[in-house]
Amino acid sequence: MMRAFLKTEASGGIILIMAAIAAMAVANSPLSESYFSALHHHVAGMSLLHWINDGLMALFFLVVGLEIKRELLDGQLSRWPDRILPGVAAAVGVTVPAIIYILFNSGQPGGLRGWAIPAATDIAFALGVLALLGSRIPSSLKIFLTAVAIIDDLIAVIIIALFYTAELKLLPLAGAALGLAVLAYCNRRGVNSLIPYAAVGIAVWACVLQSGVHATLAGVAVAMTVPLARTPGRPDDQLSPLSRMEHKLHPWVAYAIVPLFGFANAGVALGAFALSDLLTPVPAGVALGLFLGKQSGIFAVIWLLVRLGWAERPRDARWAQVYGVAVLCGIGFTMSLFIGGLAFGEGSHQNDAAKLGVLSGSVASAVIGYIILRIVPAVKPAPG
Repeated sequence: MMRAFLKTEASGGIILIMAAIAAMAVANSPLSESYFSALHHHVAGMSLLHWINDGLMALFFLVVGLEIKRELLDGQLSRWPDRILPGVAAAVGVTVPAIIYILFNSGQPGGLRGWAIPAATDIAFALGVLALLGSRIPSSLKIFLTAVAIIDDLIAVIIIALFYTAELKLLPLAGAALGLAVLAYCNRRGVNSLIPYAAVGIAVWACVLQSGVHATLAGVAVAMTVPLARTPGRPDDQLSPLSRMEHKLHPWVAYAIVPLFGFANAGVALGAFALSDLLTPVPAGVALGLFLGKQSGIFAVIWLLVRLGWAERPRDARWAQVYGVAVLCGIGFTMSLFIGGLAFGEGSHQNDAAKLGVLSGSVASAVIGYIILRIVPAVKPAPG
């Protein structure tokens, strides 16, 4: 299951890279007016961009939730010894970029809302870069990168719930809670059909959309109710409802929804910015938070934990390769763009400035990380 997951994420990451390039090209071409106009065209009461960011991305968050639950219960993060290194690395990898961003924006009250933008690693984009390196990268580093990204996705979800929630409306929130209670009951009764989880899940999303909590969080909440029925001797049972739902949704999310989100959100009209604008607090804080904050925080804490004997370095990996992967953790594309929209509002000048920071920090992390991992010779795998 993990091998299929890594393969899908890596391939989806390459498509995401192409979608981001296409978005920038269209946004700065004669088609730019049509591009932005189409995104703000209203369908059934919401703009197309709103449907993508609040509707389709709920499925992205559903898959994120399923991945988190599977890994914590029956995967690479099921044992505390396996959680220590990626868990601490993810926590520090969220904290240091946020501190760098805050230092740049401490005198900019409006800008401080974007402190969480450089928090999360884009797992698809990062694994897409690793896919270009093939067998030069040991599987232990790919699994480590996946674990770090999954944990800081969880942290990002908590941040969104706590800090980017609008005024709460109790009646829709009660409806969402009732729907989740129904799904929890289905779980306890051993309901294996995906139909109740899908049908009630859509109702939960509709309630959350009206509640003031960001609608995509409904995806994570519903994921927590989907059962992972583990069979003794068959870890990560592919017949369980959770594994079947993840198997059905993951290709659609990786190959269609996330690239569509990237195409809809990565487009920035560069004509509205001068080169010097990259040095202003918001884009500089985002870019340096991603590029410097992620790599310095993650690599330093890995080195410290290994030196103290509290964790082991990923198997068959050189320190230089560990550092290269820490640099790749600065690719914050999807979640960073998403949080930027929540922090500053779609279409605002500050959000466009944050996008420039996300793009420059992510591209720098991808290029430098790739170069490091390309020039470092691979370690001959240890026997056994």
